[in-house]
Amino acid sequence: MAERKMSRSEAGRKGGQTTLKKYGKEFYQQIGQKGGRKGGQTTKERYGTKFFQDIGRKGGLK
Repeated sequence: MAERKMSRSEAGRKGGQTTLKKYGKEFYQQIGQKGGRKGGQTTKERYGTKFFQDIGRKGGLK
C-alpha cells in the first residue's frame, strides 16, 4: 500500500507531541510566558540595557 502524505495540521501535532515528550510541559509554560510579555522585555532581560544603548547609537550613525 502507498503511504498517504501527512497534512500540515497532522505534522504540527506530531511535532508538538514530540517536543512535549522531549522537553516536558514546563517548556511550553516558559515560552508561553515569554510570548505574553511586552515588546522588548525578553530582549532586555537577555541582553541588558547596554544592548539597546549600543544599537541606538549605531542607528544614529550614517
